[in-house]
Amino acid sequence: MAKKKLNRVQVILECTEARALGASPSRYVTTKNKVNTTGRLELKKYNPNLRRHTVHREVK
Repeated sequence: MAKKKLNRVQVILECTEARALGASPSRYVTTKNKVNTTGRLELKKYNPNLRRHTVHREVK
């Protein structure tokens, strides 16, 4: 049986605006393909603390 390569990894997205304000940042967990997306992931997601859509970036 051949080994299957695991290209998808789980990443944590954290709100950048809430971190800058010192508020509690919202975090989302998602997956990405590390072969196709080698850089850090950056998405617009909803932050319930700030009650608006903000930019969320991948954290280590």
